Amino acid sequence: MIRKVGDTTIQQYHRLVCHCECIELELHLPNGIEKMNRCNCSLCRRKGAIVATIPITGLTFIRGEKEILMYQFKTKTAKHYFCPTCGIYTHHQRRSNPLEFGYNTGCLVGVDPFLLGEIPTTDGVNHSSDRT
Repeated sequence: MIRKVGDTTIQQYHRLVCHCECIELELHLPNGIEKMNRCNCSLCRRKGAIVATIPITGLTFIRGEKEILMYQFKTKTAKHYFCPTCGIYTHHQRRSNPLEFGYNTGCLVGVDPFLLGEIPTTDGVNHSSDRT
């Protein structure tokens, strides 16, 4: 759990925006940034984002809910959301736990994701949902 990144204190309610600020979300982060990881699946390794976890109830749209686009692939379980204007990935509903969102820490207002320290990698290539 991270409550401070560089000079930025992670607020209990923290803003997340895409690059053009067309999409704005409010995240409820009472414990700061939790469960950070990268994923090596075919989509995530191309995005290169550091993702953290939040309960599905902890994310609220401030602006852009009607504009945001969704992408799904393979099992069509996870829902990956991105801005239609600037193309930035903001968050996704997880395949491993549909009651959670993964969010792009690079979109947190005032947070430099390069200051988050060492980030573990999740094996999305060999995801348990793909096994028979």
